[in-house]
Amino acid sequence: MMNNKFMHTSLLPFPVIKMAADGNVDAINAVLKHYEGYLAALSTKRLYDENGNPHLCLDEELKRRLETKLITKILNFRVA
Repeated sequence: MMNNKFMHTSLLPFPVIKMAADGNVDAINAVLKHYEGYLAALSTKRLYDENGNPHLCLDEELKRRLETKLITKILNFRVA
């Protein structure tokens, strides 16, 4: 059974994946846009203030590193 959290997400169309793997900048941007929320969730850190109250903060550097890693993997991806 599929997890309900992911049932609303759509898949990227195959032509977009193929064009991204071929280096098309617009297609790569479409892939980045598709995974933007997931990358933000992975880049979110819980920090605590002097009173011990938690605050969620987006680590922009980590997000950029993840985006760079994703772009690298996209360009190395071979579509059969």
